[in-house]
Amino acid sequence: MNHAHNLSRPRGFLAVGVLVTLLGSGMPAAAADFVLDFPAGQACQNFDLRAEITQNPHRVFKEFFDKNGNLVRVLTAGKGNQLSFSNLTTGASLSLKANGSVERILVNPDSTQTWATTGHNVLILFPTDVPAGPSTTLYVGRVLFTVDGSGVFTLKSTSGKSIDICAALSS
Repeated sequence: MNHAHNLSRPRGFLAVGVLVTLLGSGMPAAAADFVLDFPAGQACQNFDLRAEITQNPHRVFKEFFDKNGNLVRVLTAGKGNQLSFSNLTTGASLSLKANGSVERILVNPDSTQTWATTGHNVLILFPTDVPAGPSTTLYVGRVLFTVDGSGVFTLKSTSGKSIDICAALSS
């Protein structure tokens, strides 16, 4: 059974490489490939959050399969995607330029996934995740988390720097 479709969900993890460029950065606007709107209480506590994603077409993506054709591992690396986040209540925005990141995803026999990320990555945790969100955080360093068959993310460890995107958009 191929589980590739489970890895493309943008719901909790935006696999991106990013360099923080805070409010009013003057970054040229690019047409977003995807726009995701999260209601208040899902990605940020007190406001609706919009995430606009402009993909990097040159990002390395490699899938590994076992002898039965089952997806067992995914590796993505290189310069990530450009992101823009907006507080839909106040209009405050935060732009994140693409920077380097690597994601190593193990697809376990029980269909759970183990993610190990390094570099610049954003993780969105919902109230159903562990620890319970809502939270939207840029991590610069290493992050380890799992995703169960129901789509629940469990954060195992982080090292390096983190920036609370919801807090940055609240001021």
